[in-house]
Amino acid sequence: MGGGGQLTEPEEPISGRAAGVYTWEEVQSHCNRNDQWLVINRKVYNITQWVKRHPGGIRVISHYAGEDATEAFTAFHPDLKFVQKFLKPLQIGELAATEPSHDRNKNATIIQDFHTLRAQVESEGLFQARPLFFCLHLGHILLLEALAWLIIWVWGTSWTLTFLSAVMLATTQLQAGWLQHDFGHLSVFKKSSWNHLLHKFVIGHLKGASANWWNHRHFQHHAKPNIFSKDPDVNMLHVFVVGATQPVEYGIKKIKYMPYHHQHKYFFLVGPPLLIPVYFNIQIIHTMISRRKWVDLAWSLSYYLRYLCCSIPMFGLFGSVVFISFIRILESHGFVWVTQMNHLPMDIDHEKNQDWLSMQLQATCNIKQSLFNDWFSGHLNFQIEHHLFPTMPRHNYHLVAPLVRALCEKHGIPYQVKTLQQGFADVFRSLKHSGDLWLDAYLHK
Repeated sequence: MGGGGQLTEPEEPISGRAAGVYTWEEVQSHCNRNDQWLVINRKVYNITQWVKRHPGGIRVISHYAGEDATEAFTAFHPDLKFVQKFLKPLQIGELAATEPSHDRNKNATIIQDFHTLRAQVESEGLFQARPLFFCLHLGHILLLEALAWLIIWVWGTSWTLTFLSAVMLATTQLQAGWLQHDFGHLSVFKKSSWNHLLHKFVIGHLKGASANWWNHRHFQHHAKPNIFSKDPDVNMLHVFVVGATQPVEYGIKKIKYMPYHHQHKYFFLVGPPLLIPVYFNIQIIHTMISRRKWVDLAWSLSYYLRYLCCSIPMFGLFGSVVFISFIRILESHGFVWVTQMNHLPMDIDHEKNQDWLSMQLQATCNIKQSLFNDWFSGHLNFQIEHHLFPTMPRHNYHLVAPLVRALCEKHGIPYQVKTLQQGFADVFRSLKHSGDLWLDAYLHK
C-alpha cells in the first residue's frame, strides 16, 4: 500500500498454513502490531514481516491489517503485475468459498460499479500523463524563482522589492509542492524510478524537504482520510478538536488543553503561519536523522546551500534567516488553506470500514474549476477525483469528474462542489462548530 520508495526482491514465503482457507473472522483477528494479515482479491497475505520493508511505510499498510485491501492496493500501485510478485511469497491462503469478497458492511454493488468505472477510465487512457504539461509546470517554477532573485539583485533590497520577491518565492515553493506531489504519486512517468528521482529533486533541491517523510505521511492520509489514529492530517496534537465526534469525546472527558471554543480565532495565529515553518520543518529534520535518510538530507541541504548563496550577499546571514522564515510563513498560508478546505469541513471520525468510494467521498469535496483555481491549488480543487485515483495525472481530473459525479448520484452519495470562497469560509465555520460542540459537552455532559 502506497507507491513511494523502491521495492526490493521478495524473501521466502512466511510460514503458515500452506494454501489455507480462512474466514473473515479469522482474518480480522490478525490486526495487531506483531500479527497482521490482509486480503487482496480474496487471497490472504501475512504481512507481519513485510510491513517493515514496505516502500510506502509501515503504517499505511498496517492500517489495512485484518481488512480487505483490494481497492487501496489497486489505487496506489500503477503497475499491479509488477507488485504481484512481491505479494506471492506472502500469500498463506485464500478466503473460503462461502465467504463474501468484501469484509464487514461494505457495499458490494458500489465496489463493483467503481471497479467498472476504473476499468473504463483506464481504457480511455486517462492514466496516461502528458510529459509536456509537467515540463512546462517545472519551467514556470524555475522561471518565477529566477525572476524573484533577479528583482532584488538588479534593483536592490528595498522593503517593496523584498516583499515582492518573497511573495514570488513563496509562490514557487507552493507550486513546487504541487509538482513534487505529482511525482510522489507516481503519476508522471511510467517507470517508477524516474518518478522517485524527480520527486527527490523537486521536494529536496527545490523545497528543502524529504521525500521519505512525505511518502510515509501522505499515503496514510490517502489510505484512511479523516480517520482518527490513521490519518496524520487529523492529528491536531490537542491544539484543535475537529469533526463532530472528537469535540464531544474531549468534552465528556473534561479534556481542555486549549480553549477550544475559541479555536476558530486562534487558528489564524497557530495554523496557517506555523504549520510549515515550525511543525513540518521539525518533523522533516527528525525523520531524516532518526531514519538515517542521508540521501534525502543531502538533497535538502543542497536547497539551503543554494538559497544561502543567493541571499547572504544581499541580506547577510541573519537577514537571510529572516527572509526565508517570511517566505515559509507565506507558503504555509497558501498550503493550509488549499489542503484544509477540501477535508476539514467534511466528516472526521473513527474507522467505519467503508468501501473506497464511500470513504473518500465522505472525507473530500471539490472546489469549482477555473484557470486560477486549477493553478493555485495544483488541480487539488479536484480533490475527490485525486483521492479516488491517486496515480492519475492531474490534467485528466476534469475529464473523469463527470463520470464520478454520475456514479455518486446513482448510489446517493453526496458529491460536494464549492466556490473557493465557500471552501475557505467552511474551514472557519467547521472549527467554530467543533469548538461549540466541545464547550457544550464540557459544560453539560
